[in-house]
Amino acid sequence: MTLRRWLALASVAALANGELVQVPNLQLPSTAAAHQKAVVDLFNVSYTAYKSVSFREQVVMYSLVNRKYAWSHDDLLPVTKSYSDGLDGWGATVSDALDTMWLMGFHDWFNEAVDYVATVDFSLSKTNSAVSLFETTIRHVGGLLSAYELSGQNQRYSALVKKAEQVAQQMTYAFVGNNAIPYGNVNFADHTPVSGLSSIATAGTLTLEWNRLSLYTGNDTYRQLAEKSVQHVINMPKVLPGMPTELIDPSTGKPSGTYVSWGSGSDSYYEYLIKYPRLTNTNDNSYTDAWLLAVDSSIKVLLKYSTVGNWAYLADYDGHNILHVGSHLACFYGGNWILGGKLTNNDTIYDLGLQLTDACWNTYASTATGIGPEGFAYISSDGSYTGNSPPTPDQLLFYNTHGYYITASDYILRPEVLESNFYAWRATGDTKYLDNAVSVIQSFQQYLPTTVAYTGINDVNNKMSSKSNDMPSFWFGEVLKYLYLTFDDPNNISLDNYVFNTECHPFKTPTAKNIYGSVA
Repeated sequence: MTLRRWLALASVAALANGELVQVPNLQLPSTAAAHQKAVVDLFNVSYTAYKSVSFREQVVMYSLVNRKYAWSHDDLLPVTKSYSDGLDGWGATVSDALDTMWLMGFHDWFNEAVDYVATVDFSLSKTNSAVSLFETTIRHVGGLLSAYELSGQNQRYSALVKKAEQVAQQMTYAFVGNNAIPYGNVNFADHTPVSGLSSIATAGTLTLEWNRLSLYTGNDTYRQLAEKSVQHVINMPKVLPGMPTELIDPSTGKPSGTYVSWGSGSDSYYEYLIKYPRLTNTNDNSYTDAWLLAVDSSIKVLLKYSTVGNWAYLADYDGHNILHVGSHLACFYGGNWILGGKLTNNDTIYDLGLQLTDACWNTYASTATGIGPEGFAYISSDGSYTGNSPPTPDQLLFYNTHGYYITASDYILRPEVLESNFYAWRATGDTKYLDNAVSVIQSFQQYLPTTVAYTGINDVNNKMSSKSNDMPSFWFGEVLKYLYLTFDDPNNISLDNYVFNTECHPFKTPTAKNIYGSVA
């Protein structure tokens, strides 16, 4: 069946011809336990540093007081042994790390973290700055509610729901009057949104978290607001069929500009279109149909193959020109297409998801450190236009060997390539994806250690690269969790039973069977 005919039957197929995501009876090799332990060790060192100095340093300072580096703050600055509060100072690392702690068996730390969360006043920003609707939803609301689920919805941990609602109540002020699209930032002090354009990623990345919040609080307002927002995006004018521009004016609900991408500003809108019906078992086909239409347009317009290596990438589009650019952030799309291809029983999409995943992994395999860059570009049969300067002679030399060239050489502890690699392992059972994960653990151990814990590097193609000075919360919530689950029993957090939010916080689906239909 052609993809065009498939799309015509999407509403029926999405409900009638689904299949499970994971390979049945998937087995790990005997070496998996040792690699999983290495990931746990990375977490242990990182979170210990986030919490406090080492015992030896305490003695040197003639104090046995548990002096803190970053505890209760958002991120550890590991080089300088300090902290940053770029996400309102509530302790984003704690919220992001909670479910990872539970899965790894750090239950004492988990209990301590829950007790801390119970003391946080989420009704006011500690930094007097505007609160990001997107970041606060995916990290705090998503992290707290996922931890509540995974820990058995125990009354002992009810503060997790209470605090998730406390911060979400304040964020509802991002919705003004009857406007469907929320503003991106809110001043909690006076309940006013910060004026400016919003993105489809913000408007479309509330449904998973706010649906779960409505479920656990009994207040359906959160679900209604989230669905109203994404439905507006689904139905507004598009640049390409199924693909809206990334910016929206919340005051009018009208699109702004013509830029289309699977990257920053748009990414998780597409991600949640296929995940939300999976989570809710809804009979509303509009989410799946919108995702299929976007994928169809992407295949027809954005899918490009490099002239060297024949690697598959999804380009950007500015309304006039194809931009041959890629990013670590956008490399989630391989895993998303693997998931969506399985859920809709579409082998074309599934196979392309694997190709996209392998191309993103090549950005890791090709560098001196074995770690992928923040940004890259490539040459395809239709040229090398990126909207910026053409490739330099050194970039062309790199391209002619690897099928891409680096445009932003830093690595800031992002997860997306590892995310897609995880989906590929669970969906195929091909151990090459385990080998990929092993290699990146070794690279992390070799190139990311710093004064305490781990930090990013400024040049992934230089084994002697200088270090950055940040260990963001998604290191705990995403990077280490995806690696841990890659080597975990596939039946524990199965892709047939759980849906991950964009920060890798898992939520359980209504049934163990694929909600898109019976097993084919």
